[in-house]
Amino acid sequence: MAYIAGLVIVGFFFLALHYFTELTRKEKTMITVVILVLVLSAVAFNAYSNTQRDNMLNVVMKFNQNKTVQCNGIDINNSNYTISIGTYTFIGKENTPNYGQMISASSCE
Repeated sequence: MAYIAGLVIVGFFFLALHYFTELTRKEKTMITVVILVLVLSAVAFNAYSNTQRDNMLNVVMKFNQNKTVQCNGIDINNSNYTISIGTYTFIGKENTPNYGQMISASSCE
């Protein structure tokens, strides 16, 4: 919905440029294209961020289900790591080879 609103705003911006400025057609088109590229870049970034967040939450869910996840070639599970929910970071448990090691959930598969 926000994406449609962004495109409508760009359309109104173009109409305002067209009717209320004395810019040439080429200048109006160029300004509108730049604004459109900015809006589409924001849409693409938002989609990428949502994909990354969904991947991270999926990894955390698997960890909470006592499954093993791979992070940078390291097996992460409940027996070796705990998770800090505030930062979504896996922290190595005491008396394990990975004690104190911190790995971000965003780097996991």
